[in-house]
Amino acid sequence: MVEQHTPAQESPLRLKLRSIIFDTDTAAGRYFDLVVILCIICSVILVLIDTVESIHAKYGFIIQVLEWFFTVMFTIEYGLRLYCSTSPWRYGRSFYGIVDLLSVLPSYLALFLPGANFTLIIRILRLFRIFRILKLLRYLSEGTLLLRALMQSGRKIFVFFFSVLLIVLVLSPVMYVVEGPANGFTSIPKSIYWAIVTITTVGYGDITPKTVLGQTIASFTMLLGYSIIAIPTGILTASIHNEMGRSRNSRVCHTCKKAGHEQYANFCDRCGSKLELEG
Repeated sequence: MVEQHTPAQESPLRLKLRSIIFDTDTAAGRYFDLVVILCIICSVILVLIDTVESIHAKYGFIIQVLEWFFTVMFTIEYGLRLYCSTSPWRYGRSFYGIVDLLSVLPSYLALFLPGANFTLIIRILRLFRIFRILKLLRYLSEGTLLLRALMQSGRKIFVFFFSVLLIVLVLSPVMYVVEGPANGFTSIPKSIYWAIVTITTVGYGDITPKTVLGQTIASFTMLLGYSIIAIPTGILTASIHNEMGRSRNSRVCHTCKKAGHEQYANFCDRCGSKLELEG
């Protein structure tokens, strides 16, 4: 059974670290988030440019030193999050906890499993650091709002994509029968690929209808694609508008008189003063 820490058992250091690391309303929390964001961006840039052979050959040692610097930074951050979290086991099993672990694990694996072939695998695994960019959404209130809007409109978007899939499944066999293998439509899966490329208005041009009837169907498919491409945008826009209305609270800062703060904000985002509880 995991021991649960009560506020009386927790040390002031742990409480202070938790307010800095997990609370983005405070000034210290914002500075911490800014440092983390800069480290994430720089580490991802290093991963990307390290795959360029000319840059790797010329600046490989410098890149390796910088990678270890960020690895140590991310390791310290991961350890602090585990230390000051109210439930370290839950954080370690969470999506961001796993991302944190995967972002530092490859560098340490390279120490114990050296080898030319394994080095390539390590460089590929380091791309997991890219997923740390997703953590930026947690640091930004706008990102949290967008995630809530996506979750709210998830079912509507699923129905929309399912409807598009039905249209694709109807058009594909029709084009397969009309055009046939002689014109590149060698199978229904190949026709499905053509329908998806056409209805999304991508149009690679590797498969094109040759008959008049096939070109007519293709023209209809293109117009249909233009007609439905804005539907998910409208659904998401409406959800964002609803979430923006919900995310504001009625508390007013007694220092600068600013109203309309974020729903769960404890401090004013203009002057930093603590917001008084309503009622």
